[in-house]
Amino acid sequence: MTELERAAAAVRDAKTIAISCHQAPDGDALGSAIGFGLAAIAAGKEVTVSFSEPYVVPDNLRFLPLDILVPPDEFPADPELMVVFDTGDVSRLGSLVAASRAASVLVVIDHHITNEGFGEINVIDADAGASALLAYQLLELLGWPLTKDIATCLHVGLVTDTGRFQYSNTSPELLRAAAAMVEAGVEPAQVGQQIYESVPFGYLTVVAAVNQRAVFEEDLEFIWSVLTDEDLSKAGIEAASVPGMIDHIRVVREAETACLVKDLGGPVEVSLRSRNTVDVGAIASSAGGGGHARAAGFTHMGTAEEAIGLVRAALAAGQHD
Repeated sequence: MTELERAAAAVRDAKTIAISCHQAPDGDALGSAIGFGLAAIAAGKEVTVSFSEPYVVPDNLRFLPLDILVPPDEFPADPELMVVFDTGDVSRLGSLVAASRAASVLVVIDHHITNEGFGEINVIDADAGASALLAYQLLELLGWPLTKDIATCLHVGLVTDTGRFQYSNTSPELLRAAAAMVEAGVEPAQVGQQIYESVPFGYLTVVAAVNQRAVFEEDLEFIWSVLTDEDLSKAGIEAASVPGMIDHIRVVREAETACLVKDLGGPVEVSLRSRNTVDVGAIASSAGGGGHARAAGFTHMGTAEEAIGLVRAALAAGQHD
């Protein structure tokens, strides 16, 4: 029996299902969790869906059916079955770590190559372009139908984690899943507009500040910049309104590796991207984070400058494929 089949059996047997994903969820994490939650409710299961603090949905994902979400303090302390999506390490569950350890059965569904498996059942496929693809495969195995809302949530996961189907993780299998979701009622134009073409005016001010601050280190083919609290306050917008900021600096053709550091008052958050050769997943793992070879990240308790120094040192040491 495969891990996916074991997961399907556990879901069939459960009366109640608690669903979560990683902190500060992106489109793949939140789309997978909500989409699967909606399908489980339609199948007659009692479902709870949440994620850890900071309990904030990114601005560009607020068009999803969020009524299914509850604050993390309403999450079951000892779930019968807990299903976790797109979470490469148990620590990324934040305040819900205790619930995951108390769950009678914990199912981990993820596509991060750094995930060593922290559940009783681990559906981990580093070749899957998104966790949403694994969620779709699980629904297929269960025989649960796709509604427009379910398909839209999962489609968001596919779109965001493949960079609108342009990254190297875009497989024929993933495109076939996307086609099935469109057949179920997904409107790609609406999804694309909500995710990529709907921002507050202040977003342009933040982009300008981050771009102006960007530094290109030619010897390392490395571009980096910093997003600060002051940028957001001057623009009059919140952090949830500026997802994907790294995409504005990673487009520089001379840069193999891009780094954006969010310095917003707490531990700094570091996002990494690479084009062809540098394994940023390895760099992030060495700093206590994780991710994929071409997209990864980590949290650093020191300064933004120290975090950039860690990445610079790793690049200089030749941490690449």
